[in-house]
Amino acid sequence: MGAPAGFKAMRDDVLQQIDFQALFDVLPSPYMVLDRTLRYVAANQAYVQVVGRTREELLGRDIFELFPDPGESGRLLRASFQRVIETRHADSMALISYAIERPASRGGGMEMRYWSAVHTPLLGDDGEVAFIVQNTVDVTELQALKDTAQGPGALAPGPGETSLLQRVQEVQEANLSLLQETGELRDIFRQAPGFMAVLTGRDLTFTLANDAYNQLIGHRPVIGRPVAVALPEVRGQGFIQLLEGVMASREPFIGRSISVLLQRAPDGPPEERFLDFIYQPILGADGQAAGVFVEGSDVTDRVRAEEQQKLLLDELNHRVKNTLATVQSIAAQTLRTSPDPQAFKEAFESRLMALSSTHDLLTASSWRGADLRDILGAEFRPHGVERYKLEGPDLGLSPSQALALGLLFHELATNAAKYGALSSPEGCVKVNWTLADQRLVITWTEEKGPKVTAPTRKGFGSRLIERSLKGELGGEATLDYRQDGLHCQVILPLKPAV
Repeated sequence: MGAPAGFKAMRDDVLQQIDFQALFDVLPSPYMVLDRTLRYVAANQAYVQVVGRTREELLGRDIFELFPDPGESGRLLRASFQRVIETRHADSMALISYAIERPASRGGGMEMRYWSAVHTPLLGDDGEVAFIVQNTVDVTELQALKDTAQGPGALAPGPGETSLLQRVQEVQEANLSLLQETGELRDIFRQAPGFMAVLTGRDLTFTLANDAYNQLIGHRPVIGRPVAVALPEVRGQGFIQLLEGVMASREPFIGRSISVLLQRAPDGPPEERFLDFIYQPILGADGQAAGVFVEGSDVTDRVRAEEQQKLLLDELNHRVKNTLATVQSIAAQTLRTSPDPQAFKEAFESRLMALSSTHDLLTASSWRGADLRDILGAEFRPHGVERYKLEGPDLGLSPSQALALGLLFHELATNAAKYGALSSPEGCVKVNWTLADQRLVITWTEEKGPKVTAPTRKGFGSRLIERSLKGELGGEATLDYRQDGLHCQVILPLKPAV
């Protein structure tokens, strides 16, 4: 049953009248307050007396600057402060020896004193430790009892004093052993390669998070904050519902390659990551879920590699089918226009080599495309650089454009070598290309070769123009058999290489 309303009103009135600064100062036990950098911000009269310093000497100064101890005692005291900052929980030191400077009235110099201390955190608005309150008790007299009990010829201590000191030492030794084990476990937890976090309470508040987890979420301050507050971007992605389901069912949840959007940089856009993880309920003594242990690994690189591999396999299957269809078409068209098996063999092999040459160019660019100048150069190279002239801007072609034009240029070059400009010592071929109105215009002109006449029947080149250039790429071509040499113009809708 709660206190009566009248008592509450009286209590509130009394609290308003209490001067807590004065109360702090008159407490009989020594108290002092440090900030996160371990500098004094307050000390009561009992503390000032026990350390033999004035407030003016203390405030604003680092505790280890005023009371240095490079040995084990200094390390233990600093470690206690650090545990409070990291865990946001109070830390006790049952017994610690620490030398302090004697006041001049007592002869000066250093004096070894023995202390029992409790360090309590005060949290700021961000949920992190803002100040540390120390309540300390000088137990030097108890240590003196031990010396008296063990010293030769000394007076025996009073009843219970030796056993009391022994219990204090045993507690301190047990605490040190536990702290060492806890520190080792904390280091293992912090440095574990997989991400880990501990969420406690019905609101799923972060209690622990290791380095890998902090890296995953962009090193945001999450300790002491509920998941919905610390990671607001996950609220609409179903993860809080999963955690609540684990708390309610007390059954673990295992996720495989689960997509999550996380803000990994301040003011940055959410970034998609893929995670393998388990939500494991933490059961209390009553069998109910007191929290959730989160453990997992970031498998984004693996998932994206698998997706890329699938895309590459799909693309490879597509290319193989297209290549086989092209080879089949080349074989059929070559067979149709070849008068005998030997002629078929020569023409078919020549066309396969042209197809292979264009494939090599595409492979060099990971099949993103090929440059028009390189495709033409591959066909003219066997005839010598003095036999051709290329003019036009650098232009990348898509794989389908490169394959179709590569075969067309091969047919034109083969005909020029057999019957046209490349069949005579003085002949040459000029190819120029321009870009205009989203179209590529290629002009093939043969000069100083023998007189040419139009063929009486449709050959491989004509069928190639009809099927690949016009049918697949939406282009067009005209062949003009002029007396001074073949003139060919190709017009292709512009589609950049991918």
